[in-house]
Amino acid sequence: MPNPKWRHSKQRKRKRRTHHKADMPQISTCAVTGEKHVYHQAYQVGEDLFYRGKVLVKGQEED
Repeated sequence: MPNPKWRHSKQRKRKRRTHHKADMPQISTCAVTGEKHVYHQAYQVGEDLFYRGKVLVKGQEED
């Protein structure tokens, strides 16, 4: 596979990549809780913190 003859600067690369972002964030619905959330981000339901349908951090339980 051919390699570039000259190195492209970081600034040149970043200028080109500024337009490669999503227009709107993708929204997903959790199959476990039914909560709507942004893809690849943790979301809170009540006191619990979920990610991909699994509990990451349990909330405080009242006795």
